[in-house]
Amino acid sequence: MAQVIAEGVCVDFPLYHGSARSLKRTVVAAASGGRISKDAQKRIVVQGLRDVSFTLSPGERLGLIGSNGAGKTTLLRTLAGIYEPVRGCVRIEGTLNALLDPNLGMNPDLTGRENIALRGLFAGLDRASIRRVEEDVITFAGLSEFIHLPLRTYSSGMIVRLGFALATAIHPEILLMDEWFLAGDAQFIGKAQARLELLVRNAEILVLSSHEHKVIKEWCTRALWLDRGRVMKEGAPEEVIAAYLDSIEEQRAEWKKEEDREKGDEKRPAPVAERVS
Repeated sequence: MAQVIAEGVCVDFPLYHGSARSLKRTVVAAASGGRISKDAQKRIVVQGLRDVSFTLSPGERLGLIGSNGAGKTTLLRTLAGIYEPVRGCVRIEGTLNALLDPNLGMNPDLTGRENIALRGLFAGLDRASIRRVEEDVITFAGLSEFIHLPLRTYSSGMIVRLGFALATAIHPEILLMDEWFLAGDAQFIGKAQARLELLVRNAEILVLSSHEHKVIKEWCTRALWLDRGRVMKEGAPEEVIAAYLDSIEEQRAEWKKEEDREKGDEKRPAPVAERVS
């Protein structure tokens, strides 16, 4: 039975040379939202995830929401085994496919056909299954004779089509998806949407990161709101999205008050002593 278990997951990104006093360090600290700290080796690190825990069973679809830099992609990459937690653990039971990058695992010096075979071998497919995947990918991507050329000769759009077709050709029990899946021209997006819906229906477990709340509500049974690497709320998609949007409005109201105060200070007359001098 497929299952995803995350227990107290923490991920840090070391900042080598981070101890230097420089403009770069100041900018990084500001952009990280105050997530700079030191690890056990006294290295300066950015806290990517902090104490993230959840369990997913067959039939569950988890949507990840939050602002840019909240930790959504970091969590997906940790579940996929790309990042290793510094504390806590991730346990995956079942076959897994991660749609995180259209170029993931592709070699630009190999032909399209060779890249398809390589992905099939990595997934543990036999020769007959690889041939079926090859036919499916070539037909969907519409690359025809280009399939015999090295990837470095492809346009960016052709690479996206091949990467998407290849990533969605093998149906896993556990599917991880980031927002790149809607890349491409309008005609391709239409084809991609139908193919993705089939992939999602066939997956036992889905973890999806998206800023499109309509997609989260339509495809997911649960939602998890991340902010600065921490879980702020988890539950029904409608409830979590509403709480997230409320927090954005509250933040905007605070920014507006601060802006009004600054404008008021600028308009306030200077003290008499300052005007005389």
